[in-house]
Amino acid sequence: MHSKSYITVRYAETDRMGIAHHSNYPIWYEVGRTDYIKSFGITYSDMEKAGILMPLTNLSCYFLKPAGYEDNIIVRTWAIELKAAHIQFTYTVKKINDDGTQEELGYGSTEHGIIDSKTFRPVSLKKRMPELYAKIKATL
Repeated sequence: MHSKSYITVRYAETDRMGIAHHSNYPIWYEVGRTDYIKSFGITYSDMEKAGILMPLTNLSCYFLKPAGYEDNIIVRTWAIELKAAHIQFTYTVKKINDDGTQEELGYGSTEHGIIDSKTFRPVSLKKRMPELYAKIKATL
C-alpha cells in the first residue's frame, strides 16, 4: 500500500532558473510520510500525544529530471521495513504532464528511529501502538 500526495511546485521552492531546489525533496517526502500515516487513521500529532517521535536517521535522494515552477507533482510513499523501533520509507516523485502521463523526477528513502518523547530512548511501536504497527506491517 502507498499514499499519494499532490503538490504544485511553488515559486519559493525554485531557484533563479525556475527549477525546484534539491532541498525541497526531503520536505516533499515529509508531506508523503504524513499522508501515509494518515491513511491508517492516525496523525503524527496523535503519535506524539502517545509519546512517540520518529527522528530521521538516514536520508537518500536521487535526482533524474528537474521539477519547475508550477509543475504538478505526485509523491508516492510507502514503508518498506518496520521493526519495533525503526521504520524505513521509500518515495517516488513524478511530474504529472498536461496529458495525464507521469514522468519520474526522482526517488529516495528515509529511515527513522522510533523513540519515547520524554526519554529519547528507543521504544517499541509494536507495544506502544499495536494497531498502527499491525496495519503498517500488513502492507509490507
